[in-house]
Amino acid sequence: MTSALLQTTSAGRRRRDVGMRGVLLIGTIVALVPLFLVLFYVVKRGIGAWSVTFFTTDPTGAFLGDPGGVKSALLGTIEIVLLASLIAVPIGIGVAVYLVEYGKQSPFARVVRYFVDVLTGVPSIVFGLFIYIVLILGGGFGGFAGWKGSVALALLMLPVVTRASEVVLNTVPDTLREAALALGSPRWRIVFRVVLPTALPGLVTGALLAIARAAGETAPLLFTAFAINASNFDLGKPMNSLPLQIWNDVRQAQDRLVERAWGSAMALIVLILLLTIPARILSRRSRTA
Repeated sequence: MTSALLQTTSAGRRRRDVGMRGVLLIGTIVALVPLFLVLFYVVKRGIGAWSVTFFTTDPTGAFLGDPGGVKSALLGTIEIVLLASLIAVPIGIGVAVYLVEYGKQSPFARVVRYFVDVLTGVPSIVFGLFIYIVLILGGGFGGFAGWKGSVALALLMLPVVTRASEVVLNTVPDTLREAALALGSPRWRIVFRVVLPTALPGLVTGALLAIARAAGETAPLLFTAFAINASNFDLGKPMNSLPLQIWNDVRQAQDRLVERAWGSAMALIVLILLLTIPARILSRRSRTA
């Protein structure tokens, strides 16, 4: 009787397990369908705009005739996002290290976490408006410039990097820290030689999430970097970017410009993919090392 009861219970558990696996599988498929539809539609509409001249020429700005390519927008996006990453990623990881390793549950650390959570929910246009008022209308810093767009994007990225890094650092086992302390290592060396290398794959993932979000933002750049057609390597001057190029093309509602907008959207997705693959390889190598 006991054996029969155990078999019945095991059979019931297996059925519930199979049922829950099926529900999770269906939920995963439902979540992936919109993603694949978006990617399919962007590729379908944007692949026709791609050519050699699409990446090697600047927008002409002409109302009629050849609209040109997106060279200035592509270079501007890379420059602005790169500078924003150099600002936000080290600071965000540094704040996360303080919260996890030093601040812990102190009153100041709780205040920092609260404001980081608040900044996470702030609309991106607010960051652009803030930089516009402080660095452009405030005087003394000149007019529109690419570096100001980078600062606005860095403010947008900072809470994302901080929260993601804090979660990852909390997953590092305390036994590693305790073992290093038992060997007489100071706290700063434990952070740099034990904690950060162990958490590196997760830190890279968090940074990539922030970069992907910043690369597609338009509103902050409208208030800070503006947009010009010519390629520009000087971050002290106005710069074009792919989100701004898409916005300018779509609002003019001409078929040739809308096609270029779809091509720009596809180029932005591929750019994020090209940034993600090397970072994933690096994080995987550090994990197996």
